[in-house]
Amino acid sequence: MERIKWQDYFMAQSQLLALRSTCTRLSVGATIVRENRVIAGGYNGSVSGDAHCIDVGCYVEEGHCIRTVHAEMNAFLQCAKMGVSSEGAELYVTHFPCIHCTKSIIQAGIRKIYYAQDYKNHPYAIELLLKAGIQAEKIPFDADKTASYFMTIK
Repeated sequence: MERIKWQDYFMAQSQLLALRSTCTRLSVGATIVRENRVIAGGYNGSVSGDAHCIDVGCYVEEGHCIRTVHAEMNAFLQCAKMGVSSEGAELYVTHFPCIHCTKSIIQAGIRKIYYAQDYKNHPYAIELLLKAGIQAEKIPFDADKTASYFMTIK
């Protein structure tokens, strides 16, 4: 039996995290990895203790839900809470990061981004990543292929 590739494994984890999302506009998951070990994960959802979009609706201003903390930010905040550095780590995320998350990715010391889907890829985000020397690689997620790994495990 062929083992699942690391990139597919970590992207599948990000997809699984996205299932925890509480924002009805878009479900996003993010996994921070260093040396093939997960150091943090996050999904987009409300601030702890506040109402969730799935319960009360999105709080939209200028086309963005401001109730939601983005998946990437939640993963970085998990690192901060646990005292784990993200310097030199890789980020696996279900969607191309927004401009604000892109800036945080750079500041957090992420060295490479893997994303499954394009999502409003902002030209300035792309420019900032290039200037920072951070490669963003699209690796489409194949749910059927990943599911086939589970089907072979018995």
